[in-house]
Amino acid sequence: MGSVSMEPFFYDIHVFCCVNARGAGHPRGDCASHGALELQGYLKSRIKQMSNVGNVRINQSGCLDRCELGPVMVIYPQGVWYHYRNQADVDEIIDRQIIGGQRVERLLLKNDMLAPPD
Repeated sequence: MGSVSMEPFFYDIHVFCCVNARGAGHPRGDCASHGALELQGYLKSRIKQMSNVGNVRINQSGCLDRCELGPVMVIYPQGVWYHYRNQADVDEIIDRQIIGGQRVERLLLKNDMLAPPD
């Protein structure tokens, strides 16, 4: 077996925000119809304005296959999944997870969830 390289990550934090659109009436829904593109843009602009977040990259992604829970994002290297609905949710994710390293329990997606948290 070969050894695993312990080279540092290119980004300290890498956020993928699903902005996938499936089309009106799709039974699984989609993130785009719940404002994902606008919220991803808001997240990206907030991070660009901040000087205390380190090397953070915010990307749009295609389908992350959690359509019923959308909009969703996943944050690496922690592998933490979130559902969010508005700018206040995005701000809380920035403050608590991206800057503070603490999970936002009320927005956290568990592996077995079939519907977004209340």
